[in-house]
Amino acid sequence: MQAGNGAATVGAPVPPAEEIAALLAGVHADPFSVLGVHEVPGGFVARAFIPGADHVTALTLDGALAGELSLIDPEGLFAGSVAIKTYQPLRYRAERGDVEWSVTDPYSFWPVLGPMDDYFVREGSHLRLFDKLGAHPMKHQGVDGFHFAVWAPNAARVSVVGDFNDWDGRRHVMRLRADSGIWEIFAPDVAAGSAYKYEIIGKNGERLPLKADPFARRSEFRPQTASVTAAELSPVWEDDAHRTHWGTIDKRRQPMSIYEVHAGSWQKRADGTFLSWDELADRLIPYVVDMGFTHIEFLPVTEHPYDPSWGYQTTGLYAPSARFGEPEGFARFVNGCHKVGVGVILDWVPAHFPTDAHGLGWFDGTALYEHEDPRKGFHPDWNTAIYNFGRVEVLSYLVNNALYWAEKFHLDGLRVDAVASMLYLDYSRKDGEWIPNEYGGRENLESVRFLQRMNQEVYAAHPEIMTIAEESTSWPKVSQPVHEGGLGFGFKWNMGFMHDTLSYFARDPVHRKYHHQEITFGLVYAFSENFVLPISHDEVVHGKGSMIAKMPGDDWQKFANLRAYYAFMWGYPGKKLLFMGQEFAQWSEWSEARPLDWTLLQYRMHEGMRRLVRDLNFTYRSKAALHARDCEGEGFEWLVSEDMEQSVFAWLRKAPGEKPVAVIANLTPLYHDHYEVPLPVAGRWREILNTDAEIYGGSGKGNGGRVEAQRQEGGWARAGLSLPPLAVIMLELE
Repeated sequence: MQAGNGAATVGAPVPPAEEIAALLAGVHADPFSVLGVHEVPGGFVARAFIPGADHVTALTLDGALAGELSLIDPEGLFAGSVAIKTYQPLRYRAERGDVEWSVTDPYSFWPVLGPMDDYFVREGSHLRLFDKLGAHPMKHQGVDGFHFAVWAPNAARVSVVGDFNDWDGRRHVMRLRADSGIWEIFAPDVAAGSAYKYEIIGKNGERLPLKADPFARRSEFRPQTASVTAAELSPVWEDDAHRTHWGTIDKRRQPMSIYEVHAGSWQKRADGTFLSWDELADRLIPYVVDMGFTHIEFLPVTEHPYDPSWGYQTTGLYAPSARFGEPEGFARFVNGCHKVGVGVILDWVPAHFPTDAHGLGWFDGTALYEHEDPRKGFHPDWNTAIYNFGRVEVLSYLVNNALYWAEKFHLDGLRVDAVASMLYLDYSRKDGEWIPNEYGGRENLESVRFLQRMNQEVYAAHPEIMTIAEESTSWPKVSQPVHEGGLGFGFKWNMGFMHDTLSYFARDPVHRKYHHQEITFGLVYAFSENFVLPISHDEVVHGKGSMIAKMPGDDWQKFANLRAYYAFMWGYPGKKLLFMGQEFAQWSEWSEARPLDWTLLQYRMHEGMRRLVRDLNFTYRSKAALHARDCEGEGFEWLVSEDMEQSVFAWLRKAPGEKPVAVIANLTPLYHDHYEVPLPVAGRWREILNTDAEIYGGSGKGNGGRVEAQRQEGGWARAGLSLPPLAVIMLELE
C-alpha cells in the first residue's frame, strides 16, 4: 500500500516523511488529518504516536482485537490496518519488554463543540462559555475523559500538556475550529486532579511559555502555576429562601453592613498556614453573625501567584485560590453564609491582569486579551496589562466570568475594582501617553460598553445579585440603569465621604471648626448615587496606619474619636463597609502576612470598640429610619448643620411609617450639659445609642436614657441634651 516513490498518499498507512517529521517535532498544525482512524480503499487504517512502545495492538472499546500496528518511526509512531466497519474510538495495548499499558486514542474522537458555539463565540453573545471552554469532564462516545478547549486564534499549534501525557506537546495536539479560533480536544481517561497547561506555538513558529487555562476552574497551590482538572461543581445548596429574598426586594432599602475580609489573614492556623474554607466557615461565619454584619466582602479569592498583591493581580479569574482548598469548599462556605442570612460579595478585577509568563499576556503570541499599543494596553500604576474591551471575545470572557460566579457559587454581589481606571483613557497618564477615543475625548467608550453589558447580563440572569463600583470620580449615573444612560451598577463606593470624613476626624478637634464643610459638603451629593460608605483595606495599608492610629489626641481621645466616627458613619445615609480589624481598633497597620491582633480583645477599650460596632450594626438593622432611605433624600434632614464653633452636627433619619431617629455628634472634647437641638415632634425621645457609654470604654456621660422635647411655636420642638465629649448619640421617638 506504500507509494513507489517512498512517500505515501494521505490515506495510506504510512504518512509522507514531511508529515512524520512535523508530528515528531510537535509542529504539525492538524494531527487529526494524520493520526487516529482514517478510511482508505478497502477499509480503515489507524495511526498512533505512543513514545516508548515497541509493539502496539489496536482494540475496540469493548476489547475486541482490531489489528496490529507496525512501528514506522523509532520515536514511537505506529500505523496499520484495523478491522472495523465505521469510524470509532480505538484503544491501544502498548508493550515494551515485559511492561504493558493502555492508551485510548484521542485522535479517534469527534469534536465536542459545534457550529453554533463558533457562531456565538464570534458574535460575542455566548453566555455559557464557562461550560464550553476550559477543561470539563464528560463521557464522549462511550469514554470518560476531559474535554479541553481554549481560544488562541493566531497560534500555529496548540497542545494540552500535563501529568497525563508527561508534559509532551506531541501527544494531545488540539483541533482548530477555524471559524472561532478555538482549539479543542477530548482527552480520554484523564482524571480529575491532573495538572495541565497549554503549549502554544505562535504564528511565526515561536514556542511560548506554557500557559495556564484562562477558564481553569481550579489551579495548583502557589508557587506552582498549572491549572488542574476538576469535577463539575455540584454542591448541595440550601439557600433558596436567601436568594429569593434578595431577588425580590429593593436592595437600596435594605440594611447592608459589609465586613471586608482578606481570607488569607483574618486568622491563620497555629503553624501560620492558611485556613481552609471549611475552617473559615467554622470561625468567620459565627463571628459575622454575632457582630451583626449582613455581608462578607472578600478581597479577590481568584487564583493569584503573589501573596502581597492581595489577589488583585489575578491569573485565574475562574478559579478560587488553592490557598484555601478546593472550589467545593468555597461553595460550602457561601452556602453556610446563606443559611444564616449572610451575603457574600467578591472583589472582582476586570480592569487589568498581571504579565506573569503563564498568564493571559501575549497568550497566542499576539496581544490577544490586551491592547498591543502600550498607550492603551499597559497600566502604569500596577505594571499590568489592560483588557481589550473592544474585542468581543475578551468582553465575552469577562461577562461570562461575572455570570459564572453568580451561577456556580451563588454570590450575592461583585464589587468591581478600579472602575475609574477603566473609564478614562488618560488615567494616570501624561499627555502623549494615551490615545483619545473616536470623538477626541478621554472617555474609554469600549470600557463603558463592557460595564453596561456586564451589568445588564448579570442583573437579567441573577436579580438576587448586586454589583458595586469602586469609582472615585464624578462620572455621572454610575449606579443608574443602562436604559437611563447609566453604567448599570447597583451601588457605588462613596470615596468622597471617606476622604472628607477621614480628613476631618484626623484633625485636632481645636481646628475642626475651620473644616466644618468637610462634613456638610457630602450631603450635597449624598443621593446622586446609591452609595456604600467604605472604610476599606485601602485606608489601612502603605503607611497610612490603622484607623485608631489616625485619630488625634491621647489614647482616650483616640478611642473616643474613633467611636464617634463609626457612629457618625452608621447614622449617615448610605450602606456601610468596614475592613476587618478596624471593628476592634487594631493598632498596627494591616499586613497580609500575619493574622489580625485578636489578643487586643482582652483589653477593655478594644473590646468596647467591638461592642460598639456590634450594637451599631444591630441598631442600624432594626431601625428602618436608619436604613430604608439610605439612597433617597427624603430620608435625611439637617437639625444642626452650622454650629462650626462647637463642631456639633445633628440630623434626622426618616422612613415612611417609621419612628424617626435623631443623630447628634459632638466632635470636640468639650462636654455640653444642656445643648438645645430642634426635633420634629414634642414628647419623649429615647437614647438608643451613646458612644460615650462605659460599656464601650467611654466616660459614661449621657441623658439617663431619655430626653423630653418641648413644643415650640411653628410646630417643632426643642430638647436640651447632655452631649458627651467626642461622642455621638442617637435618639428615637418613643
